[in-house]
Parts: sequence; structure tokens; C-alpha cells
Amino acid sequence: MNTKLHAICDSKGRPINFFVSAGQVSDYIGARALLSSLPDVDWLLGDQGYDADWFREALQDRGIRACIPGQKQRKTAVKHDKRRYKRRNRIEIMFGRLKDRQRVATRCDRCPKAFFSAIALAATVIYWL
Repeated sequence: MNTKLHAICDSKGRPINFFVSAGQVSDYIGARALLSSLPDVDWLLGDQGYDADWFREALQDRGIRACIPGQKQRKTAVKHDKRRYKRRNRIEIMFGRLKDRQRVATRCDRCPKAFFSAIALAATVIYWL
């Protein structure tokens, strides 16, 4: 089983919301699933997998500015704030803290519901510590 974890975290690197998708599915599916649960923020930091015109427009409609670097195969380059993008390490630290739990890191659960439950439990501990 191969899964992909999409997450929203706050500026302190604490997990807020998650979505688990199949590993072969595009990141756009996770972006669409988590779009309605985005908190009221000024900026959204994301990696190149979330670079889509429809996603940028949806963020702009909600008053959120996107700091997502454009993919290399784009015809027109998209500018992003490189200084602000460096703060994305907080997201990576959050994923690292989740993977400190062996059950999440090794993905030993076959059932996606059990895997998601392990993620939720680890996220709850991370949020309050």
C-alpha cells in the first residue's frame, strides 16, 4: 500500500488538518480536499506539487496569497517570495515529528483508516506539546 499525506499546519508547525490519498494520485486531489478547511491566513506556503492555476485562483478568491514555486514545465514563470518560502521548513519539521512515531514512519498499518488514526493520534500529541 502506498499513501500520500497532505497536511495543513499553522505558523508554529503544529498540525491542523490532514488528508490521506493514494500514492499514485496527484497532489491536486489533496489540495482540493483541504481547500475548504483552510483557516483565515494571509499566506499559504506549498511545494511545487500544488502549483496549479485553479488552486492559485481559489486561494486568491479567499484572500490568501500563494507562495508556491512554479513547476519547471510551466510556459509562463510564476514568481514567489523566496524569503518567505524558506519558512516552509516548519512544515517539513512537522512531518518529521509525525515520523518520529514508528507506526507512522513505517506505515505498518495495511488499512488506510488505521493509518489515518495513527496519524491523528500523533498529530494530537504534537499539537499539545
